[in-house]
Order: sequence, then C-alpha cells, then structure tokens
Amino acid sequence: MSDLEYSKIKSAIEALIFVSGEGLTIKEIANGLDEDLPKVETVLNSLVDEYLERDCGIMISETAGKYKFSTSSGVFEIIRSFIHNKKKHTLTKAMLETLAIITYKQPITLYEIEEIRGVSSRSLVTGLANKKLIKIAGYKEAPGKPGYYATTKEFLEYFGLNNLQDLPSPKEVKELNFEDL
Repeated sequence: MSDLEYSKIKSAIEALIFVSGEGLTIKEIANGLDEDLPKVETVLNSLVDEYLERDCGIMISETAGKYKFSTSSGVFEIIRSFIHNKKKHTLTKAMLETLAIITYKQPITLYEIEEIRGVSSRSLVTGLANKKLIKIAGYKEAPGKPGYYATTKEFLEYFGLNNLQDLPSPKEVKELNFEDL
C-alpha cells in the first residue's frame, strides 16, 4: 500500500474511532472504510502503537473487541482533579432558572428576580455571583440602592457565546421541552 493510501486510511480510522464514542470493532471500521479487514487491522495496530510511542494523554485501546480513545494512565490524577473542579461549576435547575431570568431581563434587581420566581432567590444569586456568571452592574436609585445584576464575560464563555445577541429568543426558549434533554 502506498504512503498516501496508508496515511489516508490511518486518518480515516482515527476519525471513525473518535466520532463513534463507544468504540468500533475492526470489522465495523473496515465496513465503514470499505477496505479489506487485513489492511485495516495492519493500519489500526500501527496507529495503536504510534499513540503508545508518543506517550501522550490519550491512546487507542481495545476493550471487549472494540477500539476506542481513552486517557492514558499517566494523566489519571490530572483528570480526576479536573473533573472534581468541574463538578463545582454544575448548575442546578433553580440556578439555571434564575440565570435565565437575569440573562433576559438584565439589568435586574434581586427583588425583581424574586417577584418573577415567586420564591426567595438570594442564595441562588449569591451562588451565580460566586461562579462569576453574574455581577452587580450598577445600583438602582431607590431606597437601599439595590444592585442591578447582569451576566459576565465568564457567562458568555460558559455557554459558548460570543455575545448576548447569540442567545435564542425568549419565545424559542419557551418552545424547548427541557424534559426531553
């Protein structure tokens, strides 16, 4: 097999394993590429060895007859720490509801948020502020000078947005059936 053909098959195998998520058998890979089994097996074994030799954070491993990407054991502690820290950023349903109100009504005071939600929301607003998803963006000219809450740059990053204009309209949000998610 030519170098060009080998390189193309190798790239295609890598891509197929990556998009499969759950892994693929050699036969599934061969069928997906419309290539003969021995050729795919040769290239796949070479690819597995290549990942091992590179000593990188990911590798291709075989589990229960399926090849899939997995993390290398050498980065286990880093991954565990990352996942532990990521869990701290998980938002509850009540937090998401509060954040949606702030997002679409900003700037908005705590009193106005609680009027919409119908329940006390101080701890939720504090939690969202601690996660740097919202901030005080000014003060209302009223007794006690309550703070106006608005979203932050971190909010945009968290949700993968360039700006607030990238948000779906409130009507589109209402049409979503979150029970199906």
